[in-house]
Amino acid sequence: MPIPQVLRNRDFDLYWGGVVLSQIGTRGAIAANLYQVYELTGSTAQVGLVGLAQAVALLVLSPVGGIYADRLDRRMLLQVTQAVALLVSVGLAAVTLADAATVWTVVVSSLLATAAATFDQPARQALIPALVPRDRLVEAFALLNPSRELAVLVGPAFAGVLIAIGGPGAVYVFDAITYAVLVVVLALLRVPPLISRDKHRSLLESLREGVHYVAHRPVIWQLMGLDMTATVFGAYRVLLPAFATDILHVGATGYGLLSAAPSAGALIGSLWVFRLVRTARAGRVVLWGTASYGLAVVGLAQSRVFVVAILMALALGAADAVATTVRHAAVQVETPDGLRGRVSAIYQMCSRGGPAIGDSAMGLLAGALGPVIALTLGGLVPAAVSAASAVRSRTVREYSVPGPEPATP
Repeated sequence: MPIPQVLRNRDFDLYWGGVVLSQIGTRGAIAANLYQVYELTGSTAQVGLVGLAQAVALLVLSPVGGIYADRLDRRMLLQVTQAVALLVSVGLAAVTLADAATVWTVVVSSLLATAAATFDQPARQALIPALVPRDRLVEAFALLNPSRELAVLVGPAFAGVLIAIGGPGAVYVFDAITYAVLVVVLALLRVPPLISRDKHRSLLESLREGVHYVAHRPVIWQLMGLDMTATVFGAYRVLLPAFATDILHVGATGYGLLSAAPSAGALIGSLWVFRLVRTARAGRVVLWGTASYGLAVVGLAQSRVFVVAILMALALGAADAVATTVRHAAVQVETPDGLRGRVSAIYQMCSRGGPAIGDSAMGLLAGALGPVIALTLGGLVPAAVSAASAVRSRTVREYSVPGPEPATP
């Protein structure tokens, strides 16, 4: 397979490498947070405080992060957020290595790191169109989106090795180093500064403008709706322990493999998307990907053989990666540069808030109906919604990610 054109872009290569390394450090730090709280308390309930802190920071601050991504120079904003996260990691590393860490030290550190990330993520997404041409955006997201899955696979595993060698403090030192690397990488990028006409508006007015834009762009809110449908109704991760233990009877080792399979599938899916977007309309790729995700979730729910369950988990990860890549690229292309931060923040609330809502809803439904029926019904929803969207509306079905803009004479 030839090297994608986007990888011949010096600035994108630097950015992609820095982001991948930073995400590996972040995922490793989260795993270390969870391990450290359990090590300190022996309580799974208190371990849940880490996730609660992350959710609070995400839902409260994401809109504000999007607003400032449209008001400030995005590279500078990213450097500041990475520096803040670096200081948090250094502080937690120092306290941990001094054997003075408490549960609240870890929880507050997680809150602060996630708060920095809520300002980081919209700017990180909105910066990409300044690095690559419009016709290469899908390729760019096809590389950047799976980096999260790569981080999910590599980060916690590497954290386990570092914890065995030097305890959680060693993980936090590594995390701080990755933040420092990304700060340097950002300084090396050649990015035109953002010219904002929004600096003198109130935060509420700025947010209202972003919401108004999304509401009046059917292709954007319909793509976000498909994302929410998949993540809320197809929330499978919360039920994997029950499937591994009570249905497949594969224990902790099998659970680990089943949990990792979707991320491995996403890496495979990222290879397909390069070919798919050149041979089919992008909107149809999204619809087929979302429907395939739902059907793979149903297949996982109905699996009684471990190998089949692994194959279904690989398939849903691949389908999700294909659909997500095109959705992200489409939202960035369809949004003016001055609004990209706010629109990215709204999308972030859907893409990251949806799984949190889905976990809660699917957990309650599984408690009432059992995990098999709950997940089967949940998986049918995104498949049905995708089919209905394909039949009833041309907005997504006929959508194509625009190519390069014509040169100015």
